[in-house]
Amino acid sequence: MKKKIFIAMTALSVILSAELKSQDFYPDLMHLNRLTDSCFTDLRAQPLPLIGVSTSRTESGGSSVSGSYIQAILKAGGAPVLIPAVTDGEALRQIVHTLDGLVMTGGEDVNPFYYREDTVPDVNGIDSVRDIYDLVLLKLATDRNIPVLGICRGEQVINVAFGGSLYQDIPLQYENKSIRHNQSVSRLRGTHPISVVPGAGLAEILQLRTPDVLVNSFHHQGVKRLAPHFRIAARASDGFVEAIEALPNRAVLGVQFHPEDLVEGGDTTMLRIFAHIVRQATLFRQAKELHQRIFSIDTHCDTPLEFARPGFDIGRRETNQVNLPKMEEGRLDAIFFANYIEQGPRDDASLLKATEQVDSLIRGIYRQVEMNSDLCAVARTAGDLARLKSEGRKAIFIGIENGYAIGKDLSNIARYQKSGVNYITLCHSKNNDLCDSSSDTLAEWNGLSRFGREAVRLMNRVGVLVDLSHVSEKTFYDVLALTRLPVIASHSSARALCDHDRNLTDDQLRAIARNGGVVQICFVDEFIHPNAREAGLTDAIRHIEHVIAVAGIDHVGIASDFDGGGGLIGCTGSNDMINITQQLLAKNYSPEAIAKIWGGNFLRVLSRVQAAAK
Repeated sequence: MKKKIFIAMTALSVILSAELKSQDFYPDLMHLNRLTDSCFTDLRAQPLPLIGVSTSRTESGGSSVSGSYIQAILKAGGAPVLIPAVTDGEALRQIVHTLDGLVMTGGEDVNPFYYREDTVPDVNGIDSVRDIYDLVLLKLATDRNIPVLGICRGEQVINVAFGGSLYQDIPLQYENKSIRHNQSVSRLRGTHPISVVPGAGLAEILQLRTPDVLVNSFHHQGVKRLAPHFRIAARASDGFVEAIEALPNRAVLGVQFHPEDLVEGGDTTMLRIFAHIVRQATLFRQAKELHQRIFSIDTHCDTPLEFARPGFDIGRRETNQVNLPKMEEGRLDAIFFANYIEQGPRDDASLLKATEQVDSLIRGIYRQVEMNSDLCAVARTAGDLARLKSEGRKAIFIGIENGYAIGKDLSNIARYQKSGVNYITLCHSKNNDLCDSSSDTLAEWNGLSRFGREAVRLMNRVGVLVDLSHVSEKTFYDVLALTRLPVIASHSSARALCDHDRNLTDDQLRAIARNGGVVQICFVDEFIHPNAREAGLTDAIRHIEHVIAVAGIDHVGIASDFDGGGGLIGCTGSNDMINITQQLLAKNYSPEAIAKIWGGNFLRVLSRVQAAAK
C-alpha cells in the first residue's frame, strides 16, 4: 500500500509538471481538485506512519527545518509532520500523542548546563528555548516509547537527556586531530569512513558487506561520556563516537553525521536509516491501534503501598511505576492494585491488626479513585472494564496479596468481596494459617490447612479468585484437587526458564490449563532471568511464549509487580507496557492471540468464577 501511495504522489507530480509545461494548461481549482481526487482518495490505502520532525527557531520566532529531512522521510515511506519549536507543554504533549515516530534534527550546540559542565570559551551559539523544546519533546516521546532517530544535535540531545555528556568544542577538546569533523565540501558527500560495531543494531539496519561506510561531518559537539543504558554503534577512525543506540527493548538511535543530506545526494545506504525509523513507527502505530480494540490488564501491582506518601496522587505522573498518566502513555486499560501485607505473627491481636491494615489499604484505593473519578473508577467485572474504556477512563481492580489478611474469620472473605476484591493470594513468602508458602524453609501443613480448605470453598461460593502465586507445590495441587472453578497465578513465571521457587514447573502449567485457569507472567527480574541484572523485556516475552508452548494460548497473561519489585530492561513502568505489544506483533502474533494474552484469558476466568457465584 505504501508503494501504491508513493506511486500516486509521483504520478500527480508528473501530471502537474507535464501539464504546467503546456502553454494551454492553467492550474485552475477545479482541475487541481480533480487531480487530487484521482490520486489521493484511496479508502483501502494503509495510513503512513506520522514521523514528527523537530525544528529550529527563526529570528522571527517561527520554525524551520531543512527540506532534506522531509524528503528522506517521504522516500522511506513516512509522513513527515513538522513540530513547531515552542515550549508550550500541553501543545507539545498533544502533538506527540498523535505521532508514530520522531526525528530529532541538527542545529545549535547544547547548553553544557544540562550535563553539569562550565562553558568552554569557543562554544557555538546556544538557543536556550530550543534546548528546552528538544529536551521536553524527547521526554514526551520516550515516555510513550515512540521510536526516535536523532541526527547530529539530535544524537547529542539524546545522550545528554539520558545522562551522558558532550565535547563542547571538538577542535579544542578532542585530542586526535586526524579527521576534520566540519568538512568544507558539499553536505551531499561523505568525507571519512566510520566503522559500525559488529552486532550493533545499526549494522543490521545498514546491511553492510563490510563494517565501514562513508559519512559526512558537520558537527561542533559530540558524545564524550556515553549515557547509561546506551551502547556505541559506530566510531570514526580517530575513535570519535559516530552513532549510539539504546540497549535492547528501546527504539532510540542517534547518529552524529547527516544521513538526510547523503540521501539527497543519492546514497541508498543512508536511506535505510530512515526506512528503519519508518518501520519502527509502523509497528508502534499498529500497537496503538490494537490497544484501541482490546482490553489490556496488568493483574498485579503493589501501588497501594505508595498511597501513604504525603500528597501522593495517582492522577499525577509521580516517580513511582504505576499512575494514571503512565497507564495512558503505555495504553494500559486496567490495573489490579494488590493490597499486600507482610506475613507477621499469628496471634489474635496480630491477625486483627493485619485485617485492619488491609481494610486501610482498600480505603486508600477508594480515596485515590474518588480524587480522580473523571479519569478512573473501581471495576469489579469484565463489563465494568468495557464500560470504563468506552468512557475513556481507566479501570482499577482490587486484589489482596496474602491470605493473612483473612485472619481466622472466614466472614472476611465475603466482606472483602463486597468491597470490590476480586482475588486473594493465599500466602506470601511465609506459611500462614491457610497454607504453606513456596519460599518458607519448612512445610507446616503439608499443603493446605483445614482452615485453608474452608477458605478455598468459600472463595468459590462468593466469586473470589483463588490466587496460587507464592504457594508451595503441595498447596498448589491441594487447591486444584479441591476447587470447582478455575484458578489464577496472578504473578508467576516459568521455572523451566528461571529456576526460582516462585515460578511454576511445566507440570504446574499444564495442570492450570486443565483447570481452565491462567498464569500471569511476573516482571520481577529474579523470576525472569538467572542473572537478574540482565533481565529484559525480551526475556519476559520468552516466558510468555514458554507458557503458550506448554499450556496453550488460552492460559497466559501479564502481571508487572510494579511498585513491588517488578521492572525489567525495556519495561520499567506502566508507560512501557506498549512495548510488550510491539514485541508480540514483531513476532507475528495475531491480534486475536495478543488480545487473549493482554486480558482476554484473565477476563474469561474472572467472569466464569463470578458467574458461578450468582
